Amino acid sequence: MGKSTGSRFGRVLLWFTVLVALPAGAVGAYWLATLPDVAALAQRHPTETALMEARRAQAKEQGRSLRIQYMWMPLSRIAPSLQRAVVAAEDASFFAHEGFDWEGIKDAALYNLEVGEFKRGGSTITQQLAKNLYLSSERSLLRKAREALITRALEHRLTKERILELYLNVAEWGQGVFGAEAAARHHFGKPAKELTVEEAALLAAILPSPRRYDPIRHTAYLNRRQHHIIRWLERRSGRRPHAISNGRRSAESEELSLTQD
Repeated sequence: MGKSTGSRFGRVLLWFTVLVALPAGAVGAYWLATLPDVAALAQRHPTETALMEARRAQAKEQGRSLRIQYMWMPLSRIAPSLQRAVVAAEDASFFAHEGFDWEGIKDAALYNLEVGEFKRGGSTITQQLAKNLYLSSERSLLRKAREALITRALEHRLTKERILELYLNVAEWGQGVFGAEAAARHHFGKPAKELTVEEAALLAAILPSPRRYDPIRHTAYLNRRQHHIIRWLERRSGRRPHAISNGRRSAESEELSLTQD
């Protein structure tokens, strides 16, 4: 009887391995093997991103064409005020964390529970870069897991300055408008290096919903958010972009996050 039971268990275990464990392992291995080679981004500038492709596909489905405005610019030719404004508005702990702002994620989760819906994600600049470059906008556990792996790779393979440079160049800033240079020219008719503090704060203010808000047509939300960003920058005037965060979420950064839709 014991041998019979053991034999049946062995057969079940064998079939489980053949039918479940091996295929799952193969899928997992393929999934990891198909992760993008982010190390190449240390020297190479992206010519197109997954988000650009998605926006073009959406436009095609709606029966219209979409002209992508995208001009690469090195960090040295992007106004420091815009660099600081974007970090302040999007990820105040950017230069202190390793890709994930756990305190920000916790705050976002508590806020979502409080309002009863998903309104804030707590994503860092590195996470947003991973999604913009390589992933779809669907909300699924698999996509978030892939995003986490790419985020970790970006942080380990690239410097913070390079990650910020990439983000500023591929971030969406309007219908078909990608990157700081295209945004500055589209919205203000000038290159990114000539943006004023007020203009930089406005561009940073629309980042949570770049296709919804227009920095030229001010709204109460944009004015309020711009004011918070400018006040944040004024209190840290004269510092380099990487010096604006000491690893703790300040009262100003908390206030900025609370003004996001």
